[in-house]
Amino acid sequence: MPTRSEILARAARLRMNFEAAGAQAVEPPLLQPAETLLDLYGEDIRARAYITSDALRGEQMLRPDFTVPVVQMHMRQGADPARYTYSGEVFRRQEHDPDRANEYVQVGYEVFDRADPAGADAEVFALIALQLRGLPLRAATGDIGILMAAVEGLHTTDKRKSALMRHIWRPRRFRSLLERYAGRGTVPESRKKLLSTEGSLSGSAPAIGKRRAAEVDARVELLRADAAMPPISEHELLALEALMAVRETIPYAIEQMRDIAVDLPQILPALDRLEARSAAMKARGIDVDSLDFEASYGRTSMEYYDGFVFGFYAETKPGLPPVASGGRYDALTRQLGQGDEIPAVGGVLRPDLMLMLEEVQS
Repeated sequence: MPTRSEILARAARLRMNFEAAGAQAVEPPLLQPAETLLDLYGEDIRARAYITSDALRGEQMLRPDFTVPVVQMHMRQGADPARYTYSGEVFRRQEHDPDRANEYVQVGYEVFDRADPAGADAEVFALIALQLRGLPLRAATGDIGILMAAVEGLHTTDKRKSALMRHIWRPRRFRSLLERYAGRGTVPESRKKLLSTEGSLSGSAPAIGKRRAAEVDARVELLRADAAMPPISEHELLALEALMAVRETIPYAIEQMRDIAVDLPQILPALDRLEARSAAMKARGIDVDSLDFEASYGRTSMEYYDGFVFGFYAETKPGLPPVASGGRYDALTRQLGQGDEIPAVGGVLRPDLMLMLEEVQS
């Protein structure tokens, strides 16, 4: 196993490489304001954050990553375009996997560039791939924006689309909602009874739990209104299922998704962005003809990603976390910029895992 001094030395070297590529080094504080940031990370990170309290500053948390505080900093004072790099510890509780570290070093590279998002995607991917050269890694890529576009264009209610968008990062829940909205599967007798009953339910039931009667009645009315809506059409559902199943090299994946776009035309602009990114990556020497693309890739990672996503995985150690990962997070800049937005993409490396794989090779 690599020592802490070896990990820090590798982290410093990686950060120097990113500085040489034009990035400004930044050091976000170890403690971050929990109330402001927890909602931005999504359920997985919220459940794994180390939270403490401060008499003056309120709830604080040990930083679970660098991207959100870097975006906060940039949206307050950054110029456009901008590049940042950083290195240091991040902290995440590991309640279900004792073999995973709950504290480790990350080194990252972030690009804020309004002029050429496709070029920025290619720049981040190529620069991170360069740091990993010689290691036995498999690269995976995807694009959350394509699935988001497919959901936004469905012929169904805004409430249904909002629910599906909220659960894109939870594939099982997403699938369950999709099948329910399409009228597939059996409806439990308890739900049938609930939806067929008229009027308020709270007045005839004992008060149990923390929800107020008005909240219960409002929720029941929403369920009744949704049940009265027509189902998502079978051809849209089948097209969406075909889209989520796409797993090919980039050229064949684009070809498959262009065919699927006959039934889901709303994904065409996202596919155009994927082709522009592919061309930019090719121009930087990336072999896109053999690069894997998975339409569902990234659906269990950070919830602030809304476009290009990627990861590098050890072929000889499939149980290892990604050695490097990243993606595009334009919507996060809008949230933290009070409506002001700048296209942004970044990625992080794990120097400890890089050193571990080098030891295995030697």
